[in-house]
Amino acid sequence: MATPSSVEVSNYPARGANSETARDINRSLVLNGIRTNQPLSRADLARQTGLQRSTVSLIVEQLIEERWVVEGPARQLPRGRRPRLLALNIERAGIIGVNVMPGATTIVLADLNADFRAQETVPTPKKPEEFVKLLCDRVRELMRKYPDMTYEGLGISVAGRVDYRTQNLVFAPNLGWHDVNFRTPLERATGLPVQIENAANACALSEVWSGPNKDVSDLIAITVSEGIGTGIIANGKLVRGPSGAGGEFGHVTMNEDGPACNCGSRGCWEVYASNTAAIRHYNGGNSKHRAATASSVTSFSDLVSLADRQDVSALATIQRMAHYLGLGIAMLVTGLAPTVVTIVGEVTRVWKTVEPIIQRVVAEHAPTRAKTRIVPSDDRAQPRLRGTIALVLQKHFEPRHW
Repeated sequence: MATPSSVEVSNYPARGANSETARDINRSLVLNGIRTNQPLSRADLARQTGLQRSTVSLIVEQLIEERWVVEGPARQLPRGRRPRLLALNIERAGIIGVNVMPGATTIVLADLNADFRAQETVPTPKKPEEFVKLLCDRVRELMRKYPDMTYEGLGISVAGRVDYRTQNLVFAPNLGWHDVNFRTPLERATGLPVQIENAANACALSEVWSGPNKDVSDLIAITVSEGIGTGIIANGKLVRGPSGAGGEFGHVTMNEDGPACNCGSRGCWEVYASNTAAIRHYNGGNSKHRAATASSVTSFSDLVSLADRQDVSALATIQRMAHYLGLGIAMLVTGLAPTVVTIVGEVTRVWKTVEPIIQRVVAEHAPTRAKTRIVPSDDRAQPRLRGTIALVLQKHFEPRHW
């Protein structure tokens, strides 16, 4: 079951309802209603969910007893009994989120409202076995620092293909990792359930869980970093495919004679429109405007800084990147016609430059003329990490048997 503010991520088939299913659905409706509209009264919840007030009261009492929900100050009304307002108990649960990137890995501790209580960044080791050991050590240390939290789980976002059934990382092209099992050693080391998710899927979850598009049921999140990833939500459901490999549009071939890609193919979308592609283009001196004395850049941030200073070659490189982003987005708009496409990454820092180009290219190459909004995501909100928090919390805020 999916509501506008709650995304169904299960791949299990629907089953007939029984009494346990009904209780599960009602509990999830009440808990998610509190999350999305807190603070509110029992009467507000009954109107919002369509459940009987007696049913709502029974569920709320159980949630209070389990410390998921707390009662706050009473609401002032003109007359009659003043209802006490309900909100999530932010002290109830600790969720650990991890965002793995080639240069650095960020670890956060979040509460039920997805607000970060602690955060640290560590270098990402080159070898996956060294990374797993480091992560086990850092997570255990974090849990020792906050012993009073009730830990609900650990979510990991990584740019690569994740087998949804086994939760193994199948392939991360920009990390150079193959067939990595994060889950087993982390669960043994921490005692927490661990869930792994593709970074773009995590960003899509973040957008509809606690982001500005939480009322949208058809959305594509495009992560633009070392590579390009796409997280797709269609009709309120995260599109994974049977094994979790769905949505790999960053590795769709745009030119079979194009540059080699880390995935083993050639001419993929990401070899034209990613941060890595932009750096390679600038350093290769392909811009006719680039001065012979211009120095190379080592990061996309450097390229953005040059563009901010109106460096002609850097601007030309960013504009080329925007053109190729537009071509890929036009493909997605033509095929899926989402309500929103949101762009995640440092490229949003030069949105005034790239947006007109993207809009023009999409208008020229998307014949369906779908009314899709193309918007930047606030990278400062760390959507990959917030998506890992949503990944863990979904099991409580959505029916387990639906």
